Amino acid sequence: MEKDEYMTIPQLAKILGLSRIAVYNKVRKGEIEAFKIGRNYAVPQKGIARILGKSLPESAKKEIDRAVRKTVDEYGEVLRLLGRE
Repeated sequence: MEKDEYMTIPQLAKILGLSRIAVYNKVRKGEIEAFKIGRNYAVPQKGIARILGKSLPESAKKEIDRAVRKTVDEYGEVLRLLGRE
């Protein structure tokens, strides 16, 4: 395990602009992936990109695609008219 592959809770809290307690709560709820190492947590770098919104899981991409298709199906003509203005 390389040092740069993981981040501590306090480091992540500083990046996110949240308190350490808020980040710990998100870890306990499962909103942030982390591994407990002794008394400390290690957050993988790949999970941080997801937290910051730089990458989406495949399920989220599929949900967004479904929502876009539904919107186009229901409001396609209106969207075309608005695009002309």
